[in-house]
Amino acid sequence: MKRGFYTIMSAQFFSSLADNALFVAAVELLRTSGAAEWQRAALVPMFALFYVVLAPFVGAFADAIPKGKVMFYSNSIKVVGCLMMLFGTHPLAAYAIVGLGAAAYSPAKYGILTELLPPSQLVKANGWIEGLTIASIILGVLLGGQLVGAKLSAMLLGFDLPLVDTGIDTPPEAAIASLVGLYVIAALFNLRIPRTSAPLQPVAHSLIALVRDFSQCNTRLWQDKLGQISLATTTLFWGVSGNLRYIVLAWALAALGYGTTQASSLVGVVAIGTAVGAVVASVAVRLDKATSVIPLGIGMGVLVIAMNWITNVWVAAPFLILLGGIGGYLVVPMNALLQHRGHNLMGAGRSIAVQNFNEQACILGLGAFYTGMTRFGLSAFAAITTFGVAVAGTMWLIRQWHQRNLVQHAAEVEHLLELARCDDCGKSADH
Repeated sequence: MKRGFYTIMSAQFFSSLADNALFVAAVELLRTSGAAEWQRAALVPMFALFYVVLAPFVGAFADAIPKGKVMFYSNSIKVVGCLMMLFGTHPLAAYAIVGLGAAAYSPAKYGILTELLPPSQLVKANGWIEGLTIASIILGVLLGGQLVGAKLSAMLLGFDLPLVDTGIDTPPEAAIASLVGLYVIAALFNLRIPRTSAPLQPVAHSLIALVRDFSQCNTRLWQDKLGQISLATTTLFWGVSGNLRYIVLAWALAALGYGTTQASSLVGVVAIGTAVGAVVASVAVRLDKATSVIPLGIGMGVLVIAMNWITNVWVAAPFLILLGGIGGYLVVPMNALLQHRGHNLMGAGRSIAVQNFNEQACILGLGAFYTGMTRFGLSAFAAITTFGVAVAGTMWLIRQWHQRNLVQHAAEVEHLLELARCDDCGKSADH
């Protein structure tokens, strides 16, 4: 791997670490302030909101400016959202601003991989990026749980600045304040990300032109016989996974009687499995064999439903590791294939923006559904069943879709697979 890849990994790790710790702190802030359960559930779709709203613009922005700078600017927006939450803005609104920064960050973070590395290294690179991201989720959720816990929060609240009243008086506030430092560390790594030789692409001068360009890119990726399958798979995976992060917290409370600090450790357990699955997939699966992992998605949905019968933590921990491992092994090859097709069809930044739009729209839709059902009394067990059925059923349909493509569009699919095997094939081969 090129040296710049490790700088990208470091920047991603600290930024994601802060994002996930902030999520737990925001949940605890809402809980201790007496907010309704549905408001805590709404944190997930609020984070996804700007991914969907700004999708036509962030991809073009990432392709028009060196991606290291885009990541730095986006990380600064996250700091603003963190400070807003700290100084009195409603947590839902402040967390949406953090989501705004993440929405602008993502096309640059993933897009630079296709500019820096050849196709043969994309699955491996995605395995490391996803593995490190999952590690940051594990540590971030655990860190957030500990920061709002009794011991660390007491230490943080014990720090006083002479002659300054910071107004930080509760464990969630102390946790949020400490997370600003992690965003600053991420920003320092952002400044060290190398400028690649990929040409910058000008941004259209009108909003209508940007929306039209994004719509065309979205259509192009959905019409591609491999792009559509990988996009459908990753969209569903992240839609469900994004919401499971909160659902596992709610399930741990209902099934095991856990509080926020204890429940956050179980979210980390899922992420451990995902990290292992991601790394194994990065070694075992070639880019042209990515679609072979689709059946695992059906099994993942069945395992989600089986969570309803678990009431013991010693059973829950290995079960959640297995669930996460299947997810990690599924998403890494499909994510790499999607990036490869998108990069060849339209450019890295625009491709990732299309991917984010679809995935975050799924998170937003499923999150809004779960939030609405919670508002009207849906239990965590019913939500888990609903999500599991959705995963298994939809993944079965995606598998049937791909099987039909292999029969009806055999020559086109084989041509696209040949491009996936070739490091030196340029974009022109697609047209």
